[in-house]
Amino acid sequence: MLQQETALQKLWSWLFENKVMLLFLLICVGGVAVSGNSASFVIENVAIRFGRNAFTVMSLLIPVLAGLGLNFSIVIGAVAAQMGLFFAVDWGFNGVMGMLIAFLIATPLAMLFGFGVGRLFNKMKGSEMIAGLILGYFADGLYQLFFLYILGGVLPVKTESLIIPGGIGIKNTIDLTGNMKYALDEVKLVDIVLIFFIIIAVISVFRIIIKLKNKEQSPLKDLIILLLAAAVYALTYVPAVESMLMTSKLSLLNVFLIIAVVGIAYAIWKIISNKLNPDPKFKAIRYITIIVAIVLLYALTYIPELEKILMNSKVSALPLALIAGLSLFNAAFLSTRIGQNMRTVGQSRVIANASGINVDRVRVLAMIISTVLASWGQLIYLQNLGTFATYGAHLQVGQFAIAALLIGGASVSKATNKQAITGVILFHTLFIVAPEAGKVLFNNAMLGEYFRVFVSYGVIALALAMHAWQRKKKPSLELPA
Repeated sequence: MLQQETALQKLWSWLFENKVMLLFLLICVGGVAVSGNSASFVIENVAIRFGRNAFTVMSLLIPVLAGLGLNFSIVIGAVAAQMGLFFAVDWGFNGVMGMLIAFLIATPLAMLFGFGVGRLFNKMKGSEMIAGLILGYFADGLYQLFFLYILGGVLPVKTESLIIPGGIGIKNTIDLTGNMKYALDEVKLVDIVLIFFIIIAVISVFRIIIKLKNKEQSPLKDLIILLLAAAVYALTYVPAVESMLMTSKLSLLNVFLIIAVVGIAYAIWKIISNKLNPDPKFKAIRYITIIVAIVLLYALTYIPELEKILMNSKVSALPLALIAGLSLFNAAFLSTRIGQNMRTVGQSRVIANASGINVDRVRVLAMIISTVLASWGQLIYLQNLGTFATYGAHLQVGQFAIAALLIGGASVSKATNKQAITGVILFHTLFIVAPEAGKVLFNNAMLGEYFRVFVSYGVIALALAMHAWQRKKKPSLELPA
């Protein structure tokens, strides 16, 4: 019989498992202190970068859980996004419609590229990460051939201002000002509520029709969800509510309030659900602790200095909603049969084969999903940036996204939404303060820039090395029988 872990052993185990994240948390705190940047400046810029980059980082989760490791080939998804964005600009589309056209072009391209990458990875089992890295370089060569020679040389380009003087090839930089800059960032909250209502309504109606047709289950639950969604949308016609929703930005204070309300509601729902359907393994103290922790953390926002910073720091509503939606998708998808199959494949391909799971098909599906999500993340990034570096915007996508994921405590075999979000915050905090910190420490402005590059490359090597050490040392932490 195994001995029960003591509180000290649990603490040591938690510290050991999160050592990478804790190390970079200390580096971030030190960097902020040394750089001399104000807390307001750092938080505001981290909020902007979070909305710009988090979606791409979270596109890495499914391949990790499917046993494909860190997906360096998301560069190919970024390539698909940039092709879609270019054609949308060339054809004269702008605003939300232009972004929709870019999504419609990029998505099938990303699905095709993801399918090809997945098939290739099935031929190189165990070497997916190095294969993805090299494949990214190969795709970059084909991409440059397409943009330097085929566009303007073989395929006509409608917008002459995009072409290099001479008539063949595309310029180094495409300015999105006036067409798709901030196209997603400026979507108002009231429109987001309408979009979510339409999505919920379509899904609910579809499920109700299926259940009525099969006559196996009652559609009451889906009908209640539809009515609740309709009631929430109806509130947008109340003048006071409509006025409040006529904005495209949310302050971090409002974001924390939403998170607090959702967190407390979730904890209460779990407690009530257990009362209705008792589970002997259920630990009510865990959810009570969550409620108390949320209340205490939110109480900190009443500190005047912190409240002012959080009120002044804004984040775009639609990118934040898309990030939240992707978090829910990752959680919900992994609870489905296909998601469970991916977990099984990631843990052991031998067991998965013995269970009758088509391992190759599951791996290909994981790559298709990741590549499509990466292409969407790149579109979110480019519209926020406002400029499109034709030949360089995609080159470091994989490197920065993987570095952020690893800083959050993920590894080549385990990654969660929480680790991705934590990693984005820590990585971009470090990215913001590193140049100034390097300048202060070494009295040289250029060294500050080199320090930032060192961080982006060095964190991957350090995190992977620490992960390898963890795998070697972990057996010694197991309690004796």
